[in-house]
Amino acid sequence: MNKYLWSLGLLSLIGTQEAAAKKNERPASVSAAEPTSPVKPETTVLLNNNKWFAPKLPKSIAFAGESTPLSRWDVKERLDRELLFNSYMHGSTIYILKLANRTFPIIERILKANGVPDDFKYLCVAESALYNQVSKAGAVGYWQFLKASGQQFGLEITDEVDERYDLERSTEAACRYLKQAYAKFGNWTAAAASYNMGMGGFSNYSSQQYESNYYNLLLPEETNRYVYRILALKHIIANADKLGFVLDNEDVYQPITGRNLQVSSSIGDLAAWAKQNGSTYQQIKIANQWLRGKSLSVRPGKTYSILIPNT
Repeated sequence: MNKYLWSLGLLSLIGTQEAAAKKNERPASVSAAEPTSPVKPETTVLLNNNKWFAPKLPKSIAFAGESTPLSRWDVKERLDRELLFNSYMHGSTIYILKLANRTFPIIERILKANGVPDDFKYLCVAESALYNQVSKAGAVGYWQFLKASGQQFGLEITDEVDERYDLERSTEAACRYLKQAYAKFGNWTAAAASYNMGMGGFSNYSSQQYESNYYNLLLPEETNRYVYRILALKHIIANADKLGFVLDNEDVYQPITGRNLQVSSSIGDLAAWAKQNGSTYQQIKIANQWLRGKSLSVRPGKTYSILIPNT
């Protein structure tokens, strides 16, 4: 789970509250005599003069076509908590929106090809904020696989190659996990929760409490919040403009383009190989983050596709 998102949001909120506490302080561009234009709370979380609105809960929301029981006070408050925390992480949210333009089309294509609901792209946001990270527990990449689970679901992980850092390969592995979890639990919400705590963990809690519905289970706190965070991120990203997160086409990150070279023999020196192919070691590593060493050993019959990025 990516706790840095919450801490950024809380620091931002605390800083704003401290600024608002200063008496008679106004933005330099607004004089005391100037009226400020009203801003509707349902369209943004931020008001002028350091006033803040609580974000409004949607009247209804679903995950992967499965409804969320917002008629229940506890469900409503849990979603409200995650929506509040994540709505005020402005820098982080804008960065996610920038990255989504590059990553979502790839994730969406693979989810669709595997029969996994599109909403699972928001699970990837909750896991990694759409960029390669390494957690304190050793989970790696866009989908935060541990080494053993990554290998279990078909990823190559060695000193030279780690496909957890490859968006396409790791998304395919995530699909294999999610389809297996769906077959086991019979619904996508439980499959999502199990992604956080493992299928075995979810099964144990479900058996102990004679309950299979995620919204009726008392789970470890991280998993208790997990699906609600995914729902909050879905709401924020899908309604970014209305919530005040406005990006132009020129603001978002574009796909990395270039030519793909099929490599079927070992590369002893990646830096020299990069120069021979009109690139640099730095650019090759940035565009192919799954390459983890300074060389690449290729066993007989194996082929790797390496992107030579345009500059």
